[in-house]
Amino acid sequence: MATNTREAHGDLVLENVTKEFADFTAVDDLSLVVPRGSFFALLGPSGCGKTTTLRMVAGLEQPTGGRVLIGETDITGTRPHERPVNTVFQSYALFPHLTVRENVAFGPKRRKAADAMRLADDALELVQLSHLAARKPGQLSGGQQQRVALARAVVNQPEVLLLDEPLGALDLKLRRQMQVELKRIQSEVGLTFIHVTHDQEEAMTMADTVAVMNRGRIEQMGPPERLYDLPQTAFVANFVGQSNLGVGRIHGTDGDFIVAEVSDTKVRIPKQRSEIHDGQVMFGVRPEKVRIHESQPVGTGNDVRAVVTDVSFTGVATQYLVTVPSGANWTVYEQNLDVEPISLRPGDDVWLSWDPTHAFGVPVDEDGRKAALAEDGA
Repeated sequence: MATNTREAHGDLVLENVTKEFADFTAVDDLSLVVPRGSFFALLGPSGCGKTTTLRMVAGLEQPTGGRVLIGETDITGTRPHERPVNTVFQSYALFPHLTVRENVAFGPKRRKAADAMRLADDALELVQLSHLAARKPGQLSGGQQQRVALARAVVNQPEVLLLDEPLGALDLKLRRQMQVELKRIQSEVGLTFIHVTHDQEEAMTMADTVAVMNRGRIEQMGPPERLYDLPQTAFVANFVGQSNLGVGRIHGTDGDFIVAEVSDTKVRIPKQRSEIHDGQVMFGVRPEKVRIHESQPVGTGNDVRAVVTDVSFTGVATQYLVTVPSGANWTVYEQNLDVEPISLRPGDDVWLSWDPTHAFGVPVDEDGRKAALAEDGA
């Protein structure tokens, strides 16, 4: 007798999964292990393959090649209801004629669980909506409907819970509250959560591990802080936060640093923070790591002259857009600490400096070259 795939337990494993649509490859030979009980995010722009990957895990699409497993159980080719997988969609998809409690109890009742209503009550308590159990979905706010959809998925105790842009319909403040709530709920129930999003802040706020997808492949995967602090490609450097980038050529080394020339400026990059050690390199430094000065700083060793093009006050920080000698635009964030405030205006000449230990180096590719120059005149 065939294995009951609904009883599968363990890590989610994708082995060399490919999905082709006519002449378009949406997912390209993707291999991935999502540890059981982790909060995992697939992050990337529209068209990168993240939603197609999620749909293949859910059973809504079948791979052209490769396998999908949960633990040792191969679930490739099985239908959605044959998998221990539930999905929470952006649209919520609640039954409007049922109460909140009946919506959540729908899954257990369908499974003929004797304690369906008690399970529903426990799930509603988890998402802190017990007091709204008797209401209909139409009487709830968007954030409350999102919680009901989550409770309806969690109540089934799936081995894997898929979240497809679940917070996209919420306003910014509510979205941030729900990010914290989702993280709390995942921690309490201990299920494997796989969150698909194009919002890098959302992915980094909630996930233990983030996989950045581009053109059907994973460019880099790891803890959010590592992806941000030490990107391995120009695409990741730009997609996970912002980066100031410049194409340069490596000329030698200086102790633990490589030395490169970027637009007639010599820069140093720690060897352990660079993917490239000779030839062309894409130099990068994050906007909040750069300091802006009204005159040339002394003894920094890494500085460049620039012209201010825009100044924006954002509350916690002031954002400066400046043009560097290459013609590219750089961004600088200065925290508003009320300590020696800088009163710069567009057109002012300034100097930028940064601690060389904060710089990173990635391979030069066409995406990165465009990113380094794209804002030119933007």
